[in-house]
Amino acid sequence: MSLLLLDTNVASFIFKGSQFAQPYQPLVQGHELALSFMTVTELFQWSVVRNWGDRRIEQLEDYLSNYLIIPVDQPLCWEWAKIRAERQRVGQPISSQDAWVAATARRHELPLITHNGQDFRNIANLHILEPDS
Repeated sequence: MSLLLLDTNVASFIFKGSQFAQPYQPLVQGHELALSFMTVTELFQWSVVRNWGDRRIEQLEDYLSNYLIIPVDQPLCWEWAKIRAERQRVGQPISSQDAWVAATARRHELPLITHNGQDFRNIANLHILEPDS
């Protein structure tokens, strides 16, 4: 069983039970799944912005307990800085949040399952997994 990193959008689809989660099931089946600390912060932010109640927040926290949450460390910060600089140099800026997710995948050599592959294209040494079109 290998470890895979889910991007925030895919983790959100699965949490919500969205129909958009279905194409990702074959990719995640039989694998251990991880989330970047940044994905967790984004999901928490959405709960605050949308004024979720205690019950929904508890559901989110229970859901997150199913994942390995990868914390930030100094080497991860270096990966983030390199990715942001690389993308800036080639005129392809990347959001801070996406850079953290990409840096987490690259730092830990994990395939990244995302719904927005175009946001991560052209990042060296990053393995992106998407459902077949």
